[in-house]
Amino acid sequence: MEEFELKISKFPTKYTEILHRLHGIDPKKYGSTRNYINGAVTYLSPYISRGVISTKFIFEYVLEQGYDPKQIKKFIQELAWRDYWQQVWLSKGEAINEDLKHKQSPITNFSISKALIEGATGVFAIDKGISELYETGYLHNHLRMYIASIACNMAQSHWLKPAQWMYYHLLDADWASNALSWQWVAGSNSNKKYVANQENINTYCYTSQKNTFLDVPYDTFKNMSIPEELKETTPLVLKTVLPEEKNISLNEMVPTLVYNMYNIDPLWKKNISANRVLLLEPSHFSNYPISQKSLNFIIKLATDNIKDIVICVGEFKAIFNNYKYSSIYYKEHPLNRHYMGIEEPRDWMFDVRGYYPSFFAFWKRCEKKINY
Repeated sequence: MEEFELKISKFPTKYTEILHRLHGIDPKKYGSTRNYINGAVTYLSPYISRGVISTKFIFEYVLEQGYDPKQIKKFIQELAWRDYWQQVWLSKGEAINEDLKHKQSPITNFSISKALIEGATGVFAIDKGISELYETGYLHNHLRMYIASIACNMAQSHWLKPAQWMYYHLLDADWASNALSWQWVAGSNSNKKYVANQENINTYCYTSQKNTFLDVPYDTFKNMSIPEELKETTPLVLKTVLPEEKNISLNEMVPTLVYNMYNIDPLWKKNISANRVLLLEPSHFSNYPISQKSLNFIIKLATDNIKDIVICVGEFKAIFNNYKYSSIYYKEHPLNRHYMGIEEPRDWMFDVRGYYPSFFAFWKRCEKKINY
């Protein structure tokens, strides 16, 4: 039996516990260990993706603790990656659902390997990671890259379906980070594909496995045929079962704040009297389905931290058709463009907007804003 253990932590939903987790991070150690399966990662990604805390909130917190930005540059960069992907999504819209820069090649199927779905690739670290994904809703970033590489570059699946499968199960599901990272691995959003062999996986996952289809020199990948273990594909059926639709009653004398799965910020306009609605649109979840575990997590984050919030299942226009849009507030997001009312900006780390063809072009502008 391989010695292999993922450092998975459960994800509390109460805001005080989330802040406790934030207070326990070590941004210096993160930079030197984050690629290892037991590295000092923060486990904050589900709260960032759900808008409970922002990248700016975390960035300002670590600076307040007295850390020298030069010493925690890698930590700051990784936060900035999230903002970067969101800026790409805002700029490109639905274009991120297709090959963004280059056509992925070669492609032999638009499905997903059955071995990945079942966690039966024969690569111990990968199969263990998939099992943990189903159980916890979390995957270490290196494992995400390994799985994406196997799906796209070994099994020759187009990136979209496997990316949807992973998004479906992740508590930190963020379509920009997910889709664009998968495209980066597949070479459709980068100048080369990402591949990792068994030696690489052994190093970062503390395994010592041999004789897998990945146990080859890197040059072998260039002309490698699909491994037998990955050839069988399976249909992908992803569906979100929402709570029953019910009529809601709103006080038209006060503003209405619309929350959704990308904005569950308990501090947003906390001190004003308002209707607070967590909107779950069937059309959204039809296009971007998530698991029951993820849906329950979203609802719990909202009800645990936002007083008197109402869960509302239905389409925005149908629900708010009879209300004054001038009193409806929501936060900006690429999937909110059909909302009506007053859009408020999210908390970005830096005042850098628009599309940049690479992260490092984006980062170059961001870095100028840091007071080193």
